[in-house]
Amino acid sequence: MKIDVINLDAGNVGTLDLDEAIFGLDPRADILHRVVRWQRARAQQGTHKVKTKSEVSYSTKKIYRQKGTGGARHGSRKAPTFRKGGVYKGPTPRSHEHDLPKKFRKLGLMHALSAKAKAGELVIIESAESAGKTAVLAKQVKNLGWKRALIIDGAAVNEGFALAAKNIEGLDILPSMGANVYDILKRDTLVLTKAGVEALEARLK
Repeated sequence: MKIDVINLDAGNVGTLDLDEAIFGLDPRADILHRVVRWQRARAQQGTHKVKTKSEVSYSTKKIYRQKGTGGARHGSRKAPTFRKGGVYKGPTPRSHEHDLPKKFRKLGLMHALSAKAKAGELVIIESAESAGKTAVLAKQVKNLGWKRALIIDGAAVNEGFALAAKNIEGLDILPSMGANVYDILKRDTLVLTKAGVEALEARLK
């Protein structure tokens, strides 16, 4: 699978062969959905909390006599049936994380890359390097037409480029090990450097 390689000035600098087993799959929505759910569940804080009957503040005195009222036989104002009473079986702090096999997560990343390639939203650039000037990079990004883009570099991100990209809205950059399904699908354009392609292919083979 051949794809053109450009530089940040939109100039063509050659072509690159992409691995069909990684970038040429027929994307499956069910696989992508499961991996994204797994990612979002891991990110969920799970700090939701309500007060139960034992935690609300009320007197423990019996509220009225047992017999003769003609009503229900209540013994505590803390009961869930009363206003400001404890909540029955409400949410408590917990982890929402669930397991997903490593092979499936790897497959999900391959399908995400293939989805971007199939949709024509994959761009390969020679390298992501900059002198650290935001104005210069912002102009290049505007000329390239990237509005919501994720750039994936090699093992490490160029410091100058990361500094320049920091204040550009809609532009994010990650090293190859940080590549994940949710961030890839969330953006309109996926930009890979040549080093990023090599690192991803080595990681996913």
